Amino acid sequence: MSFDFQIEARDGMARAGRFFTPHGNVHTPVFMPIGTLATVKGVPQDTLEELGVQILLNNTYHLYLRPGVEMVRKLGGVHKFMAWGHPILSDSGGFQVFSLSNLRKVTEDGVAFRSHLDGSSHFFSPESAVAAEIGLGADIIMAFDECIEHPAEHARTRDSMEMTLRWAQRSKNYFEAHQHETPWFAERGETQTLFGIVQGGVFADLRRESAQRTVAIDFSGYAIGGLSVGEPRSLTHEMVDAAIRFLPEDKPRYLMGVGTPEEIVHYVAAGVDMMDCVLPTRAARHGLLFTSEGRLTIKNARFAGDEGPLDPNCRCNVCHRYSRAYLRHLYASNELLAQTLNTIHNLAYYIDTMHRVRQAIILGGFAKFLSGVRPPHLSVP
Repeated sequence: MSFDFQIEARDGMARAGRFFTPHGNVHTPVFMPIGTLATVKGVPQDTLEELGVQILLNNTYHLYLRPGVEMVRKLGGVHKFMAWGHPILSDSGGFQVFSLSNLRKVTEDGVAFRSHLDGSSHFFSPESAVAAEIGLGADIIMAFDECIEHPAEHARTRDSMEMTLRWAQRSKNYFEAHQHETPWFAERGETQTLFGIVQGGVFADLRRESAQRTVAIDFSGYAIGGLSVGEPRSLTHEMVDAAIRFLPEDKPRYLMGVGTPEEIVHYVAAGVDMMDCVLPTRAARHGLLFTSEGRLTIKNARFAGDEGPLDPNCRCNVCHRYSRAYLRHLYASNELLAQTLNTIHNLAYYIDTMHRVRQAIILGGFAKFLSGVRPPHLSVP
């Protein structure tokens, strides 16, 4: 069995389930740490396993540029390459190409862009992006889409949405014709899984239409993309609500690129099953840590003599072993270990939050759990 999704419990709109991939099962709702270059920055894979990370996200654009799809393929695929025997999801590179702005040109055929590394010229079409993802070998791969800028006019957003829908069909057509070409899946009679992406900017009518028409193409799962690109958080929530009610109940729903610990809980309440975000790792590198007592900036001088744990309610090894004073010393001294330990804790906080959310759904206590979580608009630092 290559992919299958089952819902095990519901509490309101929130769902607890699991999906099955060639590299293992994933319990949902799930938070996926981002391993852009086949690594979660500063954290070895055995530590990720100890934290209970179920699935990672890799970035097709970056791995395509370095070390290259063919190199990864020759080395046995991204799982073997990065010594990670668990599920991996790869994005299509659409968002990264979008972020290049002045280094890209979008046409109906695809996107011509210049590498941010050396300025060399490249081209992604729906077909070549999916080919790259097949070559890398992640369990779940994404259709190629255009992530539109914010703000954008309704007409511009509709044109982009229409092209993304055409690209979605082309992505699926290519995938269906080539899905058995990855040897380490084919030899076991398995394949990768392709998800579609809902776009539509910040317009509820376009989000609704995009969701309905993407579902009509028929993918194994559906992502809501193009959010958290500068729009107000309240508008992000509105767009999620506009799209998610038109996504199938029996397939996983993936919200791309969000959010704070409080936000991910509220997105679960809206019916989201999968999420990813750079925030826990990026914030850690800047000394911003998430705790059960609120957010903490470890570089603050008030922690210089603090012998207490980072978070007395956290069970991660960082909180069990090191004091706030030591963590503050490492960060103030610009020690590399500071980034590693901070990242481990933030990931542990996110993973534990998702675990507690899942247990609350299964036990029928999610509404009570949610009532104790601060509204996302009040939790932004």
